[in-house]
Amino acid sequence: MMIDKRRGRLAAAAAVMVTALGATAACGGGEPAATTGGGSGAPAEKITLTLQTFGGGTNFGYKAAVEKWNNEHPNVQVKYSNLTPDFENQYWPQMLNWLQAGKGAGDVIGIDEAGMGLAKARPQFFTDLGQYGLRSRQADFPAWKWENGVNTEGKLFALGTDVGGMSVCYRKDLFEKAGLPSDRAKVSELWPTWDDFIKTGQDFQKKVPDVKFLDGLNTWFNVALSQETAKNGNVSYYDKQNNLIVETNPAVKTAFDFAVKVNEAGISAKLRNFQDPWLAGMRKGAFATLGCPGWMLGVVQGTVTEDGKNPDAGKGQWDVAAVPGGSGNWGGSWLAVPKQTKHPKEAAELASYLTGPEAQLLAFKEGGNLPSTIPAQESPELAGAENEWFSGAPIGEIFGPSVKTLPPIFLGEKHSQTKAEVENVILGMDDGSIPVSQGWTRFIGEAKKVADG
Repeated sequence: MMIDKRRGRLAAAAAVMVTALGATAACGGGEPAATTGGGSGAPAEKITLTLQTFGGGTNFGYKAAVEKWNNEHPNVQVKYSNLTPDFENQYWPQMLNWLQAGKGAGDVIGIDEAGMGLAKARPQFFTDLGQYGLRSRQADFPAWKWENGVNTEGKLFALGTDVGGMSVCYRKDLFEKAGLPSDRAKVSELWPTWDDFIKTGQDFQKKVPDVKFLDGLNTWFNVALSQETAKNGNVSYYDKQNNLIVETNPAVKTAFDFAVKVNEAGISAKLRNFQDPWLAGMRKGAFATLGCPGWMLGVVQGTVTEDGKNPDAGKGQWDVAAVPGGSGNWGGSWLAVPKQTKHPKEAAELASYLTGPEAQLLAFKEGGNLPSTIPAQESPELAGAENEWFSGAPIGEIFGPSVKTLPPIFLGEKHSQTKAEVENVILGMDDGSIPVSQGWTRFIGEAKKVADG
């Protein structure tokens, strides 16, 4: 398990999660379940598959898709557990502990792009989905999405769920309070460049001093990095030979410098994304804008409505505008089947169903997760989609044109650990615990510790 042992922070976070999350996990040996005769493929006895994911709000957007599966598969029921909003610091370290131990992981698990480099290099942890005919799905996916699910032994171990895309989510009421336009087209015109975005934030701050323009540096660092990575060889912290390139990659330095500019402008609410204060700040209107890849729309809506308990909370307050500087590919996940499952055949079938066009469109409708399958991307359902909660935003028009051309981003084996550590530097600059003058040196230093560990 590639956790930086000298640091121990991620491992410690994982240990904390064992007690809190362990009760939700499935465990097992790895033998296929007995099936009925006649080619039905249904198990002879009723079984339960555990699906484990991560993310805030509507997370993977699987509520409707799982309900549909359970209605249609009375002998193969799915228990859906979304374990935590935080992939890097909680979900992935814990999942790696379970995978290495050979027990604890679900029958089907979600893996964020940040963890795929390491997952690809650990074929011993995952079922070969090709055994169950899933290589037939290759034509459904863009080549890069498919290839990221093939491990270092050339075996298919994961199928793609969603892709990133980019927009800006904003609070219409707070923009109006600041005397700014609230119409999405006019809002997009406010910031053709990132410098314009920062200037808009400063203008906002003067008019509404008790609310910050944006949530925190880390969210916007990632937005900028996703854009710059697409312009600079589609690599970020590591090159395609898994060499650390933080210090020499202009994409990383440009995104870092943008974070410094935002910090100096004084427009950040200094909130760490996906943590409780960030979620609470979203509910109470502590900030006016948020960098929004497609999946983030579900995080916002799910957070504000408290996972649908208050479905009208915030409805019509939020809208979606264009992001400065063009789109980028931040995020996107895959589903894999751990070898420890007792029901690999059924788990593979579930993973295939959840990554199919129909389920991906259900997830898009539920949480804004942009489909990674080509049939779903080309569907009229995506092109004409609107989000009523986000003031009727035409999200199909906003995200649809870019979703087919999003660049494949290479993420190295240690990307997740590196990301967690360098982002702590961004967060430290945001909260003042790390002087900005020391930020870049610290950023490089933390990355090197992970790479050398």
